[in-house]
Amino acid sequence: MKKSIKCLLIAVLFAVPVQAQETEVKITLNEQFFEALLEAVFTNLDEPSVPISLGASNIATEARARDARNAASISLHPQTVSRFSELSTHYSSCDESVRLKREVEGVRTAVKFRRGGIIAPIAFEGNYNPPLIGCIGFSGWAETTIDLSFDKSKNALIGNARVLKVNLTGTNGIGGSLITRLVQNSIDRKVNPLEIVKLDMLSFTAPVQKTGKLRMEAIGIRHEVRDQELDVFIKYRFGKADQR
Repeated sequence: MKKSIKCLLIAVLFAVPVQAQETEVKITLNEQFFEALLEAVFTNLDEPSVPISLGASNIATEARARDARNAASISLHPQTVSRFSELSTHYSSCDESVRLKREVEGVRTAVKFRRGGIIAPIAFEGNYNPPLIGCIGFSGWAETTIDLSFDKSKNALIGNARVLKVNLTGTNGIGGSLITRLVQNSIDRKVNPLEIVKLDMLSFTAPVQKTGKLRMEAIGIRHEVRDQELDVFIKYRFGKADQR
């Protein structure tokens, strides 16, 4: 009987595979974490600002070039010189940019996890200088969604923000569609790509007393979006660290 039990134990031991030297760690980030992070950014750092790119719409650029051509074709009467000097000052004095804000009209810049997706309202204000009208101030918020993916080339978890809708205020109906496109382009240039975390930053060496050093190498990452929380799963491989 004892012999049979011993043989059974030996058989079980040989049937069990060698313990894998890999494991997965879960980190949970909730909305409160991002709320505190954004509050710290807007409190302690300069507001993110992006010069308005006129490349997406050359309306203003072409208008200014037209003004320059007209100036060259008109005799240099003192009043003419004075007028184009005013236009030059007018164009250069307007800070054409989009500035991300913590809050605009009760809408706060935030990160929210809903129905398996990530939504991010982004508040902003800015200035735009359409030809012959003057410097226009505008503000509002962009309804944005963020898609997460793993970028192999960067070895990092990357976020890509997509502007779904821009809600504008303060333009008095002037250039609304153009400003909407400029805001979309500016947010895309400022925000994307969002480098959430690089695997290299998660790898480290841990000393083991009297035996050497163990290398914990992050080799993979995945995520799951739950209601009000984001779970990030990091896969680690264990190995002996180089002795240097």
